Amino acid sequence: MTRETDETLTNTERINRIKQPFGDVKNAIVVSTHINSGGGEGAEVIYALRNTPELAKMILSNIGSAGQKTRTVYQKTSLVDLSQDYYYIMRDTNNMQVVIVEYGFLDNPNDVERLQKNWGDYAEATVKAVTEYMGFIYKTPSLEGSYTVKVGDTLYSIAKMFNTTVEAIKSINNLTSNILSIGQKLIIPGLKQGTIEGGETYTVKAGDTLYSIARTFNTTVEAIKSINNLTSNILSIGQRLIIPGLETGSSTYTVKAGDTLWSIANTYKITVDELKKINNLQTNLLTIGQILIISLTRQENYEIYTVKSGDSIWSIANNYNISVVLLKEINELKNSLLEVGQTLKIPK
Repeated sequence: MTRETDETLTNTERINRIKQPFGDVKNAIVVSTHINSGGGEGAEVIYALRNTPELAKMILSNIGSAGQKTRTVYQKTSLVDLSQDYYYIMRDTNNMQVVIVEYGFLDNPNDVERLQKNWGDYAEATVKAVTEYMGFIYKTPSLEGSYTVKVGDTLYSIAKMFNTTVEAIKSINNLTSNILSIGQKLIIPGLKQGTIEGGETYTVKAGDTLYSIARTFNTTVEAIKSINNLTSNILSIGQRLIIPGLETGSSTYTVKAGDTLWSIANTYKITVDELKKINNLQTNLLTIGQILIISLTRQENYEIYTVKSGDSIWSIANNYNISVVLLKEINELKNSLLEVGQTLKIPK
């Protein structure tokens, strides 16, 4: 990995990190991961002038099998020298085999939706292609769930959070030391796949009890203890609990620097009071890294409005005291143009 956190690298620094593990050798494969822009749709793979298209084709084919639309594989030459690659990551790596994988277009709504839902499948498709290209037997990922290391985490705190041991985590992740890095992915033994990222967990806050959490999520203390293998009712702040029956449609948000309850509530179009009630918050104070439940899955109530002559998106939104942005979002409108007789959903 050239980087595992959000840091800015110069071109030279990036190339140096690429060459560091193995040197500049022909049997080292470099996969440069990107999301595209420019109005297209689907995945595409670029390969270096010195390489054949075989690996690029395998990657694109696998991404297509994972459900993403595919475009093509191609090479791109420098505008100054047609004998050189356009991209420095290919031009400056000399002997290595380099592919640039563009997983989709960030400015295409169809790609955005697919990437948000399936990015893990597309990334794993690339892993599978590289594995098979190199002649190894591909094995599917572990069915255990994973956890992403945050600031302040230790192996001890993570083990305590998930009711396991430091030794078990080190063993399943092949760790030789207790040193962790922010953003590192850890497999958690005994944790169901998807429970961390899928919105089915809850982080214990000050004042929480098993009873209050069970009441919040309409379940029982016994059910929470059973699914989390708890032997007592004692909880610790920051402990992550799997919540039985919590709808996967529920959404969570991780608090970042500068966030306030008002800004988060405004982003998700709910009230501060509703946000506090859902999360059992007694004050408006937030901490960086705190996970908030945004909404529990519920049936939305709408009334239907039929567009009449003279209507505009602004006038309708104004009449119903909602924003134009919300009205367009609910009705999946890509622009502000309306037609007479068109029906719109209006939130009650």
